[in-house]
Formats: sequence, C-alpha cells, structure tokens
Amino acid sequence: MIASPSATPLRVGLLAASALCAGMAFASSHREAPFITTVPKVDASDFYMFMSYEAGRTDYVTLIANYEPLQDPYGGPNYFSLDPNALYEIHVDNNGDAKEDITFQFRFKNSLKGTALTIGDKTVPIPLIQSGPVADPKAASLNLNESYTVDIVRGDRRSGTRASITNASSGATSFDKPVDNIGKKTIADYAAYAAKHIYTVNIPGCSQPAKVFVGQRKDPFAVNLGVIFDLVNAPAGVLTDPTLINAAPNTLDGKNVTTLALEVHKSCLVAGSETVIGGWTTASLRQARIIDPAPKPGHQSNDKAGGAWVQVSRLGMPLVNEVVIGLPDKDRFNASKPKDDAQFAAYVTNPTLPALISTVLGLSNAAPTNLPRNDLVTTFLTGIKGVNQPANVVASEALRLNTAIAAVPFAQQNRLGIVGNLLAQGGDNAGFPNGRRPKDDIVDISLVAMMGGLCIANGDNDALGFGTACKPSAVPLGATSLKLHDAVDQAVVPLLPAFPYLYTPIGGTQ
Repeated sequence: MIASPSATPLRVGLLAASALCAGMAFASSHREAPFITTVPKVDASDFYMFMSYEAGRTDYVTLIANYEPLQDPYGGPNYFSLDPNALYEIHVDNNGDAKEDITFQFRFKNSLKGTALTIGDKTVPIPLIQSGPVADPKAASLNLNESYTVDIVRGDRRSGTRASITNASSGATSFDKPVDNIGKKTIADYAAYAAKHIYTVNIPGCSQPAKVFVGQRKDPFAVNLGVIFDLVNAPAGVLTDPTLINAAPNTLDGKNVTTLALEVHKSCLVAGSETVIGGWTTASLRQARIIDPAPKPGHQSNDKAGGAWVQVSRLGMPLVNEVVIGLPDKDRFNASKPKDDAQFAAYVTNPTLPALISTVLGLSNAAPTNLPRNDLVTTFLTGIKGVNQPANVVASEALRLNTAIAAVPFAQQNRLGIVGNLLAQGGDNAGFPNGRRPKDDIVDISLVAMMGGLCIANGDNDALGFGTACKPSAVPLGATSLKLHDAVDQAVVPLLPAFPYLYTPIGGTQ
C-alpha cells in the first residue's frame, strides 16, 4: 500500500481509504448477535451495492441483501422459506443525512396447498413441500408456494409515502419465489427454473424499468470462518505469505443463502446533483408474539404476531457487528439506525480487534498504537472525500456508492477493490469500499487495514491526512501488515455474469 512518488493525492487517498473501510470486516455477518441466533430467518448475512457490470446495464445499481445464512442444501423437508411475520427492507440515503430517503419493503406469504393422497379409505396430507417434479412457478406439484410483494416508501420507512412495485408485464403486485434447490429429481434444471422468477418491474416515480429476484443462491462469500473464530487457529507464517492466498478451503463453499435482489436505474436512486448513495438492509419483527398451544391445521399456524414493527437486524458495511461492536451492544446495534451511530464511536476509535489478533497469533504488542483511531472514524463513518463521501454527510455507518464511477467488467475487477487496483495501477475504482461487489475480497483488505497498513501508507509526513500519529513507527508489524490474508480467495467463488449475479444454489443431492 506504499504509494509511489508519482501518486496523486487522490490516488493516495483512495488507496488508504479503501483499505480503511474494509478494516471493519472479517467475514459475512453470520449469527453475529445473541438475539439474532434465535431467529435465523431474519438474520442478514451480506449486503452488496454496486454498479451493474452486465453488458448494457451499467447505468443500473444492483442491491443485494442475503438472509438466513448457513443453509445446508439437504435441509428438508421444510427447507428455508422466509418469515411471513417479518418485514425485510433495503434502505437508500441519497443526501448524506444518515436517514433513509427510499426504502424497498419485502413481505412474504407462504401458501399451503394441502396436497393429500388417498390411503385406503382416508385422505391424508403428504409430509413434503413437493409431490413430484417442479419446472415452473406455481407448479402443480408444489405443496407450499412462496410469494412476496415489494413496496417502495419515500421518506421515513414507517410514515413516508408508500406505493406498490408491479410486474411490468401483468401489472400484478405479487411475485413468485422459487422453491429451494431440493435436488435434481425434483428440479432437473434449477438454473432455468430460477431464471423464470426474475421479473422486470415498474417502480412508481421511476421512469426506467427495474428487475427483482428473490430466491435461494449459493453463498457468495469466501472465508476461513472456523479458523478465524477459533482464535485465528492458523500459523502466522501462513497468514503473512501471499503465495498461500488460496491454501485453505472456503468454509461457506457448501452453504446456501436466500437473496433479495433489485436492479434499479441510478437516476431513480440519486437526488439532485449528489451522485453518492448510502445503503443498508434491515429486518423487523412484530413487537408481540403469541404461541398457540393448540394450533389449527395449516402452515406456521401456531405463531400469532402483532403490534408495531421492531428492527432486529441491520447490515450495511460488512461485519461491523460481528467483529467491531462489543458483545454487550450487539443486539442494540441491530436495533439502531445510522443517524444514532455516535453511541458506538468508541468501538471504532479504540478497536479491540487488533489487540485480539496480536494476542491469538502470538505477536507481541502487534496492534497499531495510533489511538484514538481517528483515521478509521473519518473514513468509515463519512466516506472518502472525492470518492464516495456525500457533500453534506452526517457521520454514520452505511455502505456508500458513487454512482458516477463506472462499473468494470468482471474479468477486469480487482479482487482487492480500490486498494488492489491502485497497487496494480489499473483502472478499477468501482470496488470496495466504493460500494461492494461479490468479487471484492473484504477479508484480506480488512486484515491489512486493522493491523496498520494504512499508517504504513500514510508515512511520516501525514501524506494521507489521517494525522501525524498514523505513521510507520505506529505499526509494530511494519511491512508485514501489507501481506495479511485469511488463506481463502474470494475471487475464485463462482458467480453469474448478469443479474442476480449470485450463483445457482447447491442442490440437496449434489
């Protein structure tokens, strides 16, 4: 990350900033807070926001929120339907004030058909969600059909102006969700089946048609998850050797997730001359819940929910709650809004993660000493000036994307986002932390930044403007901090070349 003498201030700033924002994350957000582990259907695992790189769609923004992580492909007989008693939302702030200006709200309905067989003189309901092969939406053989609606709310998510998003072909407000990938005998060609559930839609107030898809996908995240949470159970020599970047298996390689994906023209998301948008996803449950001790026949009929919506999950920048926010405040963070993020500032100014890494790797006093980490606060909570910082920004945690920076084709994308692009002197400024693409390897960039790579780049003359305390002598690991990785390569994860970009889920018999 050391800038060359010919590097412009903007290029140097981009280099440091990209590493810095990534320093907030180690993996996707699985089971990150105590309460969310009890309600996995509303557990957000990843949030992506990037300029679409499909040919002919580069003026569109793709927003992807993944939920219900760690799905085993063989997880029958009920598999992984989403919660009809939950509200799933994707928020966009288009003026930098840390408040949502546009919200896309997803609600789900699970309809039980009650398929039955005649056994002797009795008609008996079957125990499965399918009774035969499935090839089309609403297949006759599906015993459980999932559908959903999407509303757009302008202004406050609860009191703003609401309108329904409609199917561009039929005008319908309800969309079918594909059943999960049960296996080849049930769904012979899952990719073709799922593609029938990609809808072109009309968004009220938007002159350009959009796309929506909701369904199961292969988890797109790559991480050495078990090793990391087992006190980083790997030799320091492995994690500091760049030749071993793909030496370990991806823990999530055999898992699926459920994806909520939208592709919206950028003109429908920005406001005025501001080209930067902030985004995050949340899930909410009803405040009251009663369990019926004698449920009636039906699907999920024992759960009676009511009252106001209560937010229980929040995710913008990857993995803030998992490895930055302290354990006592994880549920509070999931219930919070970006406008109130000042209450969590100490977790950023005085992060515990570098000290923990230093301890568990047996690296004596390896944590950077430039405390408080005002460099992290500035970059992480405001975006980078001249890159993805709104003109009138209010400090808050959100993924920020400059819609004026052009998308880069997949083959030319640098897996280390802007930091890798600058090191390679390439032309890819469309990656993390300027939004987040599925290919961006946030884990490796994070390790570098948290252990002081930023201050190596800042030099002794405060070249990046992060303060004179942020300098090479404040980094005990020295240049070694630039080589850190988790031995898993995000760039080799299979992805699709077009919307919804995330790969076909693993089947139950694959």
